[in-house]
Amino acid sequence: MREPASPLETYLARVNPDRAPLVTALHAAVLGAHPDLEVAVKYRMLMFALRGDWRHWVCAIDAHPKKGVALRFLFGVLLADPRRVLRPGSSVLMTWDFGAGDSVDPTGVGAYVAEAVARYPEYRANAREIEAASKASAANRATKKTGA
Repeated sequence: MREPASPLETYLARVNPDRAPLVTALHAAVLGAHPDLEVAVKYRMLMFALRGDWRHWVCAIDAHPKKGVALRFLFGVLLADPRRVLRPGSSVLMTWDFGAGDSVDPTGVGAYVAEAVARYPEYRANAREIEAASKASAANRATKKTGA
């Protein structure tokens, strides 16, 4: 009798094989930083959460057939981003993009994951306020760009 496939194996079966090395390296870096994260395939992403709290997931790996692989942080607006690699997504989501030829620095990725795990209680306790502040900040930036 065959054991059920791991979430990583399940996810890799659905993505372009060219993306597998990046996905595998990111998976190892994320779990290397915090081995207690739970892993599951949700919303077509390989997601990582604390204690089964999938509503407030910590990070996710999202492989695209043409764009490469993205490491998404649900509440990435709280992260310091010392490497300046995060790009905005939704109101609080931030993404670190990896191209097809990029390599993964486990220490660098691990630092971001460790900070996201450390900020989890703050986000969990103040999600609405953080989201509102992030939306206001984004609206302010958009107003400055258009000169309105």
